[in-house]
Amino acid sequence: MKTTFVYDHYYDYEEIRNCLNTLANNHPDLMDLEVNCVSEEGRNQYVAILTNKKIGNMLEKPGFYIDGNIHAGEVTSSMCGMHTIDYLLSNYENNAEVKDILDHMTVYVIPRVSPDGAETYLHTPYTLRSVNRVNKEVQGGIDEKDLDEDGVIRMMRIQTPYGAWKKDPNDEDLMVLRSPSDKDGVFYDVYPEGLLEGFDGDENLKVKEDAWGLDFNRNFPFGWFPEPRQSGAGKYPLSNIETKAIADFVIAHPNIGGAAIGHTSGGLILYPPGTKPSTSAPSYDIDILKAIAKMGEEELGYKPMNIFDTFLSSQENYDSGALDDWMYETQGIPAYTMEFWDVASKAGVPYDYEKKSEGPQESLKRFAAILKWTKENAPQYFKSWKKVDHPDFGEVEIGGFNYKFTHQNPPEHLLLSELENDTRFNIRFMKAMPRLVVEEVKAEKISEGIYEIETIVGNRGYLSTSLTDVALSNKYSKPVEVKIEGVEILSGKEKTQIEELQGYSKTSTGVYYYGNITTDRNASARKKLKWIVKANKGDTIRISASQIKAGKDEKEIVL
Repeated sequence: MKTTFVYDHYYDYEEIRNCLNTLANNHPDLMDLEVNCVSEEGRNQYVAILTNKKIGNMLEKPGFYIDGNIHAGEVTSSMCGMHTIDYLLSNYENNAEVKDILDHMTVYVIPRVSPDGAETYLHTPYTLRSVNRVNKEVQGGIDEKDLDEDGVIRMMRIQTPYGAWKKDPNDEDLMVLRSPSDKDGVFYDVYPEGLLEGFDGDENLKVKEDAWGLDFNRNFPFGWFPEPRQSGAGKYPLSNIETKAIADFVIAHPNIGGAAIGHTSGGLILYPPGTKPSTSAPSYDIDILKAIAKMGEEELGYKPMNIFDTFLSSQENYDSGALDDWMYETQGIPAYTMEFWDVASKAGVPYDYEKKSEGPQESLKRFAAILKWTKENAPQYFKSWKKVDHPDFGEVEIGGFNYKFTHQNPPEHLLLSELENDTRFNIRFMKAMPRLVVEEVKAEKISEGIYEIETIVGNRGYLSTSLTDVALSNKYSKPVEVKIEGVEILSGKEKTQIEELQGYSKTSTGVYYYGNITTDRNASARKKLKWIVKANKGDTIRISASQIKAGKDEKEIVL
């Protein structure tokens, strides 16, 4: 796929800023670059706004939303956003599909929601959830540190007769669980590489809890729960600068009709609801969410999955306060969480999410398979056990994966295929948005100075102008407004409101038992309108139709 920049590594803040500025400068008629908020450390949360500015106002076109890096370490998602921006701009002149999108739609991309968190992730050995801000006081345990100064925090094994692990006799890089009958031998505890804090001498060691525990995807105002019910939720909904900026942006851009929210990992396309069973949502909504997710499966090879039914490990203490749920439940927007990259599948041992949990032997089998895959496909991100002097434990051994670029994100040489596949899905998702059209306007002379004007207003998109049935039932959706101008109206209204123009997703289709396919019922996608007007030959009549999610179209006729 043609792009301006090369996608063979992960961009830090400066590179993202420079690339965005270059693209905005190179394509001034197609892109605006705005600062959505400024982080606590002074970095910008950028939003790229893509549309042909010479054709209509951005808010008068169907809108599509993309973001990445709500979670600091999930940097693949920010690269996906950057790639989609780049591809759309770099191919506008020579690609009819791209030209049609940017002429008739507005695409909003926030490639890096948490610039502070991502900088910490990319430029230090540490991993973190969303941002490097302390949200709770924690004491005691193994505090993660890069002891051998190789830039990575790996595993650390400590020899102890009380240990639960032993070396795998068949592979020196692997560990296996000590069996109940293992009385004699060399045993180990395994922790993250780090230093001991608050040791009280009783050998009751543990991993120190992360003080950077804020989780931006638990901070949105739908289904929000406070700590400790929901870890990382923050003090109150939208208590983070970065999450409030997203919510404010979505509300300020009511033309947004679809959302692809970037995360890693797992190779999944997750769709709402996430706080209740899918059977509790309107059946039409689940049908369209599945149909769009199916396109993602075709392009990315990822499994579509409802969040609550299958993805969550617990349906009692379920995760909540997520952006996709907030967008769907309170704005009526079809929204997806894209879990990019899945090393387990690459290694031939994919997770079975329907099982909800698995035993230690299954987990160890997966660990061993991923270790083997890493050694063969990304050996630069694996280190065999190496002895190190530890200030608290004496001699320890350090080794294992670089988790960041094996488990959480793909090694750089496998990054581009993820990005290109995601861009293809984004484009197909964009094309599913509703699109208003005013069909040919007809005028029939009734008598001198009196005419009958007729037109049909339609929605040629997959989605309805309401987007979802939850938007209809909760009265989030706005009607289509049709206006006639340039004449004196004798019969009919100057402004006519149509509650909904359905998309072809609401066309009922089937296959009869004897084999024929059929359209049982057309969607209510068109509306015929008539006016009796007073006008003269040569007068110009303009008919326009507009709706915030479906855009605007108009036609003129000269009598």
